[in-house]
Amino acid sequence: MLAVVYNANQNVSYAQPQVQQASLEFLSRAEETGIAKMDEDFIKEAAAGGMMEVELGKLAQQNAGSQKVKDFGSMMVKDHSKANEALKTLAESKRVTLPMAMDDKMKKEMDMLKTKKGADFDKAYVDLMVEDHKKDVEKFKTESKMAKDDDVKAFATKTLPTLEKHLNAIEAIKKEMK
Repeated sequence: MLAVVYNANQNVSYAQPQVQQASLEFLSRAEETGIAKMDEDFIKEAAAGGMMEVELGKLAQQNAGSQKVKDFGSMMVKDHSKANEALKTLAESKRVTLPMAMDDKMKKEMDMLKTKKGADFDKAYVDLMVEDHKKDVEKFKTESKMAKDDDVKAFATKTLPTLEKHLNAIEAIKKEMK
């Protein structure tokens, strides 16, 4: 399929088929979900990450040696469960199907942590949470500025301070552990 394009001199030119195809795919995706692929991917990734945070938070409450790590795990369950519900509502309104489970990388991290207890768990969990929250804060900052969809942008903007609070809290715990 070729598109006809008129230039300033009123001459007819033909758009490149691959450009036309990319535009059609973008429009098709937007019609299916109602949002840009970037925003859809963000929603799906945030949902999977939120699931992981809740499950790891529950594990921290059971396996951590430090009360501060257990308390951080409890905060993860509470805050990420709340964010997950808001994200689920957003996804439904945008016709985005959320993942039903964590991805393989997340499952491996979970399985690795299940084998640890006490101080060994604390170190591995805290290291993972610092790394994960640094990435999350950056992704949410980007999405809060670059999202095409206003509702997705609002979700990222509203959730960002909580993620920054988590990052500050886990970095303080890590600092105390040294």
